[in-house]
Parts: sequence; structure tokens; C-alpha cells
Amino acid sequence: MRILADENIPLVDAFFAEFGDIHRMPGRRINRAALEQTDVLLVRSVTRVDRELLEGSQVRFVGTCTIGTDHLDLDYFAEAGIAWASAPGCNARGVVDYVLGSLLALAEGEGVDLSSRCYGVVGAGEVGGRLVGVLRGLGWEVKVCDPPRQTREACGFVSLDEIIETCDVISLHTPLILDGAHATFHLLDQARLERLRAGSWLINASRGAVVDNTALRNQLAQRQDIQAVLDVWEGEPQVNVELAELCWIATPHIAGYSLDGKLRGTAQIYQAFCASKGLVPKLELAALMPSAPLRGLSFADTASADELLATVCRAVYDPRRDDAAFRRTLGGDDEQRRMGFDQLRKDYPPRREIDGLEMDVAGQASLEQVVRALGARLRQ
Repeated sequence: MRILADENIPLVDAFFAEFGDIHRMPGRRINRAALEQTDVLLVRSVTRVDRELLEGSQVRFVGTCTIGTDHLDLDYFAEAGIAWASAPGCNARGVVDYVLGSLLALAEGEGVDLSSRCYGVVGAGEVGGRLVGVLRGLGWEVKVCDPPRQTREACGFVSLDEIIETCDVISLHTPLILDGAHATFHLLDQARLERLRAGSWLINASRGAVVDNTALRNQLAQRQDIQAVLDVWEGEPQVNVELAELCWIATPHIAGYSLDGKLRGTAQIYQAFCASKGLVPKLELAALMPSAPLRGLSFADTASADELLATVCRAVYDPRRDDAAFRRTLGGDDEQRRMGFDQLRKDYPPRREIDGLEMDVAGQASLEQVVRALGARLRQ
């Protein structure tokens, strides 16, 4: 069996070596020629896998080590009898950590109390749902927009118009849906961007085309009162440089790039592949997960909840480091910028997740609330 994998997928050898010969290449370069005699294709979101790529090949299993599936032609898979799997929720915690770090950076830069803001989360799936839980656990006001879930569940959700009109922070966590009743392409178009509240913050860690990038660039250039954090871009790895320069934080699609999330994604695809073959998985991720360099933190009873929140989040991950690295790639010509975008993703340093930490908070109830909201463990 020949297995072709995106070179950025970790632990492929550990999980798949027993099944056949493994070949790796950059995900953006996977084409029909590369699929010759390939039975299993393992990708990430940068590879479009559709009829054009697969027709006539012997590929019978496609696994994407990502939450999203908008890069997969699932209708063609069904027609051609190709088994497939994604990794829902694998990097959700990493994206939540990215949003928390971005909020802290915005609050520090603008001198704003995060607890005083109203948060609008658009898309309450694996990522958005976890973010809502964290924000509400911190005692902050949160409104949620998710039309597909609202159709099924009827209550607990608000419209996108209400989010725009009443929320100071809007965080996008919706898949890219090009058409239909729940289309999200340019969900935030020029008209909606023009209606953003004064002083509002927009965070997009979903898909680039959920926001009209040209319209957002124009709004940021005209209005000094609104701020944007973008991890995803229309046309990436090509990036609108003018837009990036206007963002408070700009990063190369790495919000969910925690080491835990990437390893979890490979493990989920391995389990799905075994299930497709009627095999019992022999390996567990826990046996392959490396120890984190930071295991826990200890706080005295004089610490405040705000101090704990900032210290814990930044000890694990501060997106300003990735912002600085990304901005260094924005010079040069288009090809250099595209290469810089992909190189940052390929060479991304190990980053762990907040919920892997153990906290000692001296029995202080207010601090325990923050620890529980963040998903970390309380030391007994």
C-alpha cells in the first residue's frame, strides 16, 4: 500500500508505517502525477481534494487532519466510493488559546477591561462552542450566532445583525460555505463591516473568505476606532499586505497549530482509517504525546483573577510572537511572501495548550473560577 501525506502532518510514521510505504510532499504540490499508485491520501486544509485530483487514481481513503472539510469534494467521494475522514475538534483548544491571547493583547493596547465587553461568537461548533464555554465561565457576557443550530435547537441563539449591533467583540468560527441558505462566503461584507460598533474588535480564525478582505481593509483604513485580528486570508498563501499591515494581530493560519492539536488530528485519522478497514487500533496518542516543558503554575492568595488569566494564557501562548514573525515576511514580491507564509507553517515551533496545565491557587475561590473556565486542572 502506498500512502501519500502532507509533509506537515506529524506522527505519520508512528501511526501508518505498518500499513505500507509512506511518501511525503508539500500539501500545495500534491497533484495527479503525485498520486500514481497511491492508495491512501493524508492532507491538511491547503490541498483541494476533488474529482479533478482523484479521478482515475487508485486512492480509496482520504484523511484530512483538520476540523474543516471545505477543501474536500464529499459528493464526489460518495459517487466514487472513496472512504474519508476528518478530525473534528482536534485543534479547537489551540484556537481558543489563540483568541484568548489576542484578547489580552487588544485589551493591553487599548486599556480596556475585558470583563466589560460584550462578546459575539459566530459559529458554535467544536471551536466556537468551546470558546463560548470559556468566556461564560469567566463571567463575561456572550451572545452566539449559529443559524444551522438555531434551526435545529430553536433557542439560545441570536441573529448576526444583533451580534453586529450589540457586541464589542466578534469572533468568527464558522466553516466556509459557498452557497445555500447558510452560506458564509463574505458573511461579513462591506455593508455589515460598515455597521460595526464604535471601538469594536473583529477576530477571524475560521476561513479567510468569511470576511470580505478588501472591504475590511477599506474599513480599517477609514476607521481608527475598530481593530482586527486575522489568522486566515482570502487567497492564502497570498495575503493582502495592506490589510495585514492594518491588523492589530496578523498570523499565517496557525491559530490551531498547537502541538497537541496536530498530534490529535493524526491520531483521529488513524483511528478512522482502522475503522474503515475493520481493524482494531494498536496505538494510543497518550503513549506518543511528548511531555510539556511547562507543567503547571502556582499563585499566591494575593494574586488577582486578571493576573492569573494573563499569566496563564501568555505562559502557554502569546500570538504577538507569531504576528512579529509573519510581518517579517510581508516584504519582497508575491512569490517571496507566499513562500514565507508556508515556511512559517512548516517550521512552526512546538506550542502546547492551556488545559494541559495544573494550577495551585491557594484555595482562592475567585482564582479557582478562572482556572476552571480556562480548562486547566486544580492541584489537589
